[in-house]
Amino acid sequence: MAEPTIDAGAGPVALRTSPLGHLEARMRAAAVTGERGVRLAEWPFITMVNLRVAPASEAADRIEKTLGAPLPRQCGQTAASGPHTVLWLGPDEWLVVTPVGGTSVAAELREALAGDPGSVVDVSANRTTLELSGPAARQVLEKGCPLDLHPRAFGPGRAVSTTVGPVAVLLWQIDEAPTYRLFPRSSFADYLARWLIDAMSEYRGPALP
Repeated sequence: MAEPTIDAGAGPVALRTSPLGHLEARMRAAAVTGERGVRLAEWPFITMVNLRVAPASEAADRIEKTLGAPLPRQCGQTAASGPHTVLWLGPDEWLVVTPVGGTSVAAELREALAGDPGSVVDVSANRTTLELSGPAARQVLEKGCPLDLHPRAFGPGRAVSTTVGPVAVLLWQIDEAPTYRLFPRSSFADYLARWLIDAMSEYRGPALP
């Protein structure tokens, strides 16, 4: 059998494969419109950088200046500036999320760390991003998420580590629509997407009295 050929000019970006590309059509077909509407889509290849640094250190100050945003200090908090959003993961740990093409942010943060105690690791390949949106999005998540997602407890700008079904995710609500972004490990993304598609299916029918 002939050896497979690869275009020598195709770099890693051209060759990468989305964890959920094979489910794109199925997610699109699962969309529900109207008052009970809900939609599911993947946002692949978003840049994600895991950051660890002492929050009261000079290195943290330099990193905040580089990002143009403060490092959140409490569970559930996020901070945003320009293309960057910083999500709290722990007392000295954050996830920096930047749109596709923001691959230089890790290098910029390492330069700001300047050899001080801490770490900057590009974890973009570790997770993918699912976006669940629409009037029924919260109800879909409530089928398998232990959090209180009522607006009085969880609203835009909140992000926490939790589970949806049996899958561990970082859950971030980005607006009041509501729109949620879920960050599962890439190896669990297929299961989670299928779980959400199944959970969405009942909203095609009329609401029960």
